[in-house]
Amino acid sequence: MKLTFEKNFLRFLLIFGVLTFINLIRKPPTKDWLLIFLFKGYISSILDKIAVTKDRLVYPVSLFKWFDISFIFDYLLFPVACIYYNQATKVSNKVMIVVKTLYFSIPMTLVEYLLEQHTKLIKFKKGWNIYFSFFTLTLTFLLSRMFIAAVRKSDNSRIPENS
Repeated sequence: MKLTFEKNFLRFLLIFGVLTFINLIRKPPTKDWLLIFLFKGYISSILDKIAVTKDRLVYPVSLFKWFDISFIFDYLLFPVACIYYNQATKVSNKVMIVVKTLYFSIPMTLVEYLLEQHTKLIKFKKGWNIYFSFFTLTLTFLLSRMFIAAVRKSDNSRIPENS
């Protein structure tokens, strides 16, 4: 079986994502990073499934044939990037949170666009474009940040139990 550039690239991303995840998760607070990872994977897969079902995106090459979404991106790479983002914004004010969101979403949008133009990993269809990608990436980064802020706030508002 001939190995394509796309399959090798996906294998590289899978290994890179797993190693990066293992490294990231060792930083405290581990619970927060796991929550973000799981939340982001959940949200990303739902949004991706909607886009694929509505015939806006297609992933012609995949390592996992039984998924029509981008499994490696939705469940590994995007959640890992989101952990980095949340680590970078942990003590940031609202303005810097938005600015740092752009530091993550703009490069990711450009990489997605280049992959769409030069590989068979992703294809935009029916009106999907770089602007929709940018919007959804930015929105989900901000959603994950609001999610973990709400979790932290609820954690801090608990009344300590008497021993």
